[in-house]
Order: sequence, then structure tokens, then C-alpha cells
Amino acid sequence: MKFFTKNVKIALTVLVGLVLLYWGVNYLKGVNLFTPANHFYTELESTEGLLEAAPITVNGFQVGQVREIKYDYAKNKITVMLAMNKEMKVPQGSTINMVTGLLGGASMVLNLGSGPAMEAGGYIPTTDVPGLMDHVTENVMPVVSGMLPKVDSIVNNVNLLTADPALAASLSRLDAITRQLQASAQQLTQLMAGLNRSVPGVMNNVNGIASNLSGASSNINDMSVSLKELPLDETLNKVNTTLANLQALSEQLNDKNSSLGKLMNDRELYDNANHAIASLDSLLIDVKAHPKRYINVKVF
Repeated sequence: MKFFTKNVKIALTVLVGLVLLYWGVNYLKGVNLFTPANHFYTELESTEGLLEAAPITVNGFQVGQVREIKYDYAKNKITVMLAMNKEMKVPQGSTINMVTGLLGGASMVLNLGSGPAMEAGGYIPTTDVPGLMDHVTENVMPVVSGMLPKVDSIVNNVNLLTADPALAASLSRLDAITRQLQASAQQLTQLMAGLNRSVPGVMNNVNGIASNLSGASSNINDMSVSLKELPLDETLNKVNTTLANLQALSEQLNDKNSSLGKLMNDRELYDNANHAIASLDSLLIDVKAHPKRYINVKVF
């Protein structure tokens, strides 16, 4: 008769499956059954947020984890099994407390004492050390409570401001100003494009004007050279001499004692000259009318 019959194989397979299932479930919880550990115990009045496989830390470093949580109906307290690393020595006088995190998760914090090492299976007393949420409740919540009326007032003021028709009108005007600025920007863009097209022609005109100015400058230089070559001093001397002669003639004409002055200022001489001219004119008229009186023609 064979020892490993079909039923035995099935039983062994089921047993191995159950062992693997138990180990897998604990592994998913974070409990490694194959890691050697020393077990200690503690009692808590409340384990709100504390789960199996929760970490146990010393100065922030994990040295174990919560292995099991049971309720002691006789004491009306909760017994927690603590699995410490094999190398971790827990001194006598040590305490442990539960700390709740900001997001609600809890962990155990071990406060080491100064006595000799405790034996495995010993009891570690708990202390009431406020956790992070306790600090938040004691310190932050009063400040938040004091700020709530101010926040409510600010919200009411914001509601009043948003309900004010003047704000809607201001937003409408701002929208109109934005559209005008956009239109102005488009016009400026078109203007710049037109200037970019016109700049080459303008530059050509400027270059032409510059060349014309250069030619005019050369002509002015030539004229200046020609003027320098003219006998300006001699011409000015002649002009000055002529002006002096004219001034002397003017003085003689204005002087009544000079011959020209007398000729220009003597009324009698002027009248006689007029009579002589009139007589001469009458004589010329009479000669034209009766030439035989004055001209005798004899024929031989």
C-alpha cells in the first residue's frame, strides 16, 4: 500500500495552500512571519486608527510592528501584541504610546528607558503623549475658530461686491477698452507694415536729396572760389568813389551859392528859360507856316 495516496496528496496540497494563503495575507498586511522577532504586550483604552502591521518606531526609525490587537473583556481594555526586531533590546522603564497622524493613520512610538533589557513577552506601559492631531486640536483649532468670523465677513463682502451692478458695468467697460486696444494694436500693425513698405522709397528720396545737397554744396564751393577770384576790393573802391562824387554833386545842387545851385534854385532863370523855349517854339511854328518869309530862293 502506497503512503502518498490520492487523498493524502489532496490534503497536503490543501494544507500547503492554506499556509501560503495565511502567509500571503499577512505579507500583504506587512507582517513577515519568517522574520524572527521578540513579542511584547501593552494595553490601550482606544486604538482608533491603529491597525495590525502598524509600525513601531524609536526616534523615527521603525524597530517593529503591531502583530495582533485583541479586546480583553475582563479588563475592558485592548491588548496589543508588539513584534520587535530580534536585535532590539527594550530596557526596563520604557514606555510606549500611540500617535495619530495627520491623515488619520496611527503608529506606536517606543520611548526607551535606562534599565536592563526586558525579557520577551513583557508588558510595556503606555503614556498619554499628545499626537499630531492633538496638537492640531489644541493649538490650531482655536486660531481657526477665531478666523472663521473674519472669513465669513470676507465672504459676505465678496458676495456684496460681486452683486454690485457697478462691478458688472466696470467689467463691461474693461471689455470695451480691451477691444479698443486690440483694434488699436491691429491698426498699429497695419501702419508698421505700411511704413515697412514705404521706407525703401523714402530712403531713396532721402538719398536723392542728399546727393542734390552734395551737388549744391559743390556749386556753392565753386561760387565761393569764383567770388574769391573777383577783384572785390577794386570794385568796392570804385563804388565808394562814385558814391563820393554823387554826394559832392548833391551838395553842389543843394548849395544856392554854387553855379549848379543857382541854376537849380533861380526862379527868374527858370522863367526866362521857359519864355525862351516858348518863343523858340512859336518861331518854329511860324517858319513852318510861312517859310517864304524867312527863305529867299533866287534863280540865275
